[in-house]
Amino acid sequence: MKKPKPQGIRLRDFFIALIVITIILSLALIKIYISNKIYYESRKYAIIYHEVSSLKEENRILKTNVERLRYKNRVEDTVMSYTEFDENENENDSDNKEDTE
Repeated sequence: MKKPKPQGIRLRDFFIALIVITIILSLALIKIYISNKIYYESRKYAIIYHEVSSLKEENRILKTNVERLRYKNRVEDTVMSYTEFDENENENDSDNKEDTE
């Protein structure tokens, strides 16, 4: 009489399947962990990038304002001082004319 074959899987096949599932699961978890880290780091990078962009724009505006103030200080104040000098000279001339008459 022949022995009937046992139905189901052998213990060795069960452990092989368990090891394969464990490896696949651990690789998937590692991939998920790395993906999350990359996502959160990229969010931090995006926030910092926007801050840097806004600071660069503010720096450009401040440089423009400083350049305007320099222009005002060097050119307009100089022109104003010459204008005031001319007005004072004209007043002195008119005073001198009155004294001579």
